[in-house]
Amino acid sequence: MAYEVISRQAAGMWGAAGQWEFDILQGLQGIHGPWLDRMMTFITGLADHGELWLLLGVLFLCFSKTRRLGATVLLAAGLGFVTGNLILKNLFARSRPCWLMPQIPLLIPVPMDYSFPSGHTLVSFEGAFSVWRHNRRWGIVALAAAAAIAFSRMYLFVHFPTDILGGMVLGIVNGWAAEKLVSRLTDDKTLQSGEAKEKRQEKKS
Repeated sequence: MAYEVISRQAAGMWGAAGQWEFDILQGLQGIHGPWLDRMMTFITGLADHGELWLLLGVLFLCFSKTRRLGATVLLAAGLGFVTGNLILKNLFARSRPCWLMPQIPLLIPVPMDYSFPSGHTLVSFEGAFSVWRHNRRWGIVALAAAAAIAFSRMYLFVHFPTDILGGMVLGIVNGWAAEKLVSRLTDDKTLQSGEAKEKRQEKKS
């Protein structure tokens, strides 16, 4: 039976994978090797629960020059958890490729949540886009890391290419929304602090 038919039966009308997606994943199976397997397993582990990006967000919060960036990264990750993990994954209820083709050996434990969008890709592009908006040089490194994490999910046969694309797009949207929200909140707070300071000076005079 064609992969496309299997996918449609398993995933239903929401996000059923096309044959081309299986072709890409099968092609990636052909480049596996011991050193690349170890590298991809390590890379994907950096974002198993968003650890890399959450730690960066907390680190940025520790310095005044990057405090707004830290708040943006953490807020974007929170938005991603709600929009991606809680809403879209359950709405589309898309089967993972490793569920549809269990005969493909996996290098990591079989994920138990739905496939669309890729959570690893989502949190990575939320963080990387936020960093890129703050500092282009840092952002290039962050985006390269995010791309490597996204690629690892296909290499490891746990996500379809459109899961990755969905995670990238939603990650950028959430990163942009978080930046705007943090800017609005911090600007309002700065304005309020300035007004309070002016009132105190008026009272003294």
